[in-house]
Amino acid sequence: MSELSTTTRPRRPRPKAISLTDAAAARVKDLMASAEGSVVGLRVGIKNGGCAGQEYTFAFADSIQPLDEVVEDKGATVLIDGKAVLYLIGSELDFETSKLASKFVFRNPNQTDACGCGESVTIVPVKAD
Repeated sequence: MSELSTTTRPRRPRPKAISLTDAAAARVKDLMASAEGSVVGLRVGIKNGGCAGQEYTFAFADSIQPLDEVVEDKGATVLIDGKAVLYLIGSELDFETSKLASKFVFRNPNQTDACGCGESVTIVPVKAD
């Protein structure tokens, strides 16, 4: 029997699942700097809820989970919950400040609807080509 030999060639870099604006990256870095304890990034996800059906979630992450998608952009680290990746591909995360509020805002091409107050959204997962 002959032995099979395999060669490993370098993989091309994958595109980032989401991108961050300069304002969002600065805010994520500020949050990480002021967090208590050991924090490796900001975890972003999706949960069922609200009048439109889904809500974006944010939490400090103290560790990287096996299914997390790790996005490092402009010096900030965002972890996408494995169950939310297909809902967030192609999104841009921004941080907006107005006279009345400061908040993270998703510009998500997979979002099909949102409630009037902006707290919940309807998102469809990306389909494979």
